[in-house]
Amino acid sequence: MSDLTNQLAIAEREEVGRGIRYLLVQPMLTENFAPDRFDVVRRRRDPITKWFDYYCGWSVTVEPRLGYARLTKVRVATDASRSAKRIRTQRSAFDRRRYVLLCVVAAELCTTQVTTIGLLAGNVQAATGSDPLLTTFDTANRAERRAFVDALRLLESYGVLDPVDGVADSYVDSEQAKVLFRVDVTRLLRLFANTVGPSQMGVPVAEVALRLSAVLGELTREPRYGDAAGPLGRHADTSTVSSTQRNLWLRHSVFRRVVDDPVLYFDDLDADELAYLTSITGRRFLREAAEIGGFVLEERAEGVLFVDPDAIATDTKFPDDTSTAKLAGLLLLDEMVGPTTVEQLRRRATTLLQRFPRWARTYQADDGPARLVADALVVLREFQLIRTTTAGLVIPLPAAARYRVREIRSATADEES
Repeated sequence: MSDLTNQLAIAEREEVGRGIRYLLVQPMLTENFAPDRFDVVRRRRDPITKWFDYYCGWSVTVEPRLGYARLTKVRVATDASRSAKRIRTQRSAFDRRRYVLLCVVAAELCTTQVTTIGLLAGNVQAATGSDPLLTTFDTANRAERRAFVDALRLLESYGVLDPVDGVADSYVDSEQAKVLFRVDVTRLLRLFANTVGPSQMGVPVAEVALRLSAVLGELTREPRYGDAAGPLGRHADTSTVSSTQRNLWLRHSVFRRVVDDPVLYFDDLDADELAYLTSITGRRFLREAAEIGGFVLEERAEGVLFVDPDAIATDTKFPDDTSTAKLAGLLLLDEMVGPTTVEQLRRRATTLLQRFPRWARTYQADDGPARLVADALVVLREFQLIRTTTAGLVIPLPAAARYRVREIRSATADEES
């Protein structure tokens, strides 16, 4: 009986860890799209909910009968690398037009339970046409229809839209396509992760772009922390803050970054956050959170990171030989033994392209090395492996030392030998 009890306890602990990581990578988890993952979260929802609330201050809603689980991640972030992704093979990021159409589509869906793709497209066209700040949706334009379908497919992945008859992709080829959707308004409303409704702010539309940081800060303001959380989501030490609120905010603000960012560098923390994380209590919480979540805690002199040995919580990987930009980024890291100029990296890219003419064929043109370096640097910045200066220098960050290429070999050369 003792052995059986231990085995059950181990199995439960492993499932709780997996469930936590499932929600981190897919905050809106639906039974239709991931039945096995949803089942784990449904069965272990109590410890999973407690973990997110205690360490991150985030809420988890699990609706077994409705078939979805929602992790509401409240955090001020304007990082373009954390964009919505198209539900396609290459998972390209949403551009501005797709975001606009996504928002307009969501607004049009709030008042209906069943619709067709043609009717929805007509409503979106009318809504954008009547708004002086928006470009009218052109149903006759194939590129526009593709952007529209990308918005619909994303809502399908969240379970907001259920295609009862037909497929949304057919609308790309013809605006006469017939698709019938069932709409789940409850799930639609669950997508919002803000704590304050935009309509309550009273900010003129024309001023939103000029005051974006302040608007985002207000939309995500959490009363539970009082004045402990500053307007931009950083700690604000004032005399009106109780020690309970201060410690709660420090714990949640630090752990949100640990679980959400590739690396947490100590240099990026303010004095209070650093003191909390390096304290005996902070270190203990860090080890506990990693153990329960199924992470491996990696501690260095420069910072900490949670490593997922199963890559469950990883929405994008590095290194990854399926992406030319990621592979180029890995190879260019070897050039960065210290601050490096972009021109040095371009020369390295030119050498690589000449040495391996069958690799990175889309970059084999005259401007190929420059484009390859630019795309690789975007990847390296996203993974917090480098930073760039206004003087044009590329500086490797400490985590870059984890990736070193010992030898470059061509698969073709190996086969010929």
